[in-house]
Amino acid sequence: MTRFYATMQFFPIESGAVMIALAVFVGFVIMIFMLSPLISPRPMKLNGSHVLVTGGSSGIGKAVAVEAVKQGALVTIIARNEQRLLQAKKEIEQHMRDKDRQKVLCISVDISKDFSAVEKAVQQAQEKLGPVDMLVNCAGTSFASRFEDIPVDEFKQQMEVNYYGTIHATRAVISTMKYRRRGRIVLVSSQAGQIGLYGFTAYSASKFALRGFAEALQMEVKPYNIYLTITFPPDTDTPGFQTEQTFKPKETKLISETAGLYQPDYVAKRILQDAIQPG
Repeated sequence: MTRFYATMQFFPIESGAVMIALAVFVGFVIMIFMLSPLISPRPMKLNGSHVLVTGGSSGIGKAVAVEAVKQGALVTIIARNEQRLLQAKKEIEQHMRDKDRQKVLCISVDISKDFSAVEKAVQQAQEKLGPVDMLVNCAGTSFASRFEDIPVDEFKQQMEVNYYGTIHATRAVISTMKYRRRGRIVLVSSQAGQIGLYGFTAYSASKFALRGFAEALQMEVKPYNIYLTITFPPDTDTPGFQTEQTFKPKETKLISETAGLYQPDYVAKRILQDAIQPG
């Protein structure tokens, strides 16, 4: 009876101490995250860095690769179409600052389907050009139509390319970045990933998903000096955009036109600028 009484008396004291310690710890974590926006990471230098770009055979991805080599980076471009990759490689190489030191590598792989294939491609790139310092997830596809006119399989396709493709590429580089305690990861969303637009029930959903992923992952990797940038470009004059125009509903076109049409090289410069100095 005495032992039971002593135990009951002791338990609230121990519980109180634990609660105080827990409160102090939680308060410390909250304080760190409140102050973290005020602590800017050091700017990254692209000169000599290895930049891997998915969707690098055309559009924004190719423009990012061109801008990266202009700043002295070693570049790997990944896409499905091998012929377009080889052509893009030649175009990108023309902009290299130092042709004796810089290299452009192209690897054909479908990033949306098989993670092991993506992982193997990234490993191959790192064996040839060194660890990836910056990953730019540009691979993407779009489809615009009224909800009931969009095949269900198209919703799956949008998620597989725009979302899971980004997951696969990011997963393939994250371990090495954490080990090295440095890295930059860029996710290319869209203005349709900020505001749902008429005709984009499939596309907007896949691009909205990227924001939640980016915000959650940033909390995990910030202690490793890894920073994520998510960009929301407007309509950009790319081959994909031109194809999209052939089936885009009139209402979608009218809404999109209010934001204007931008050139890939301008968008690419802004993407890299923000990634180099996130904040």
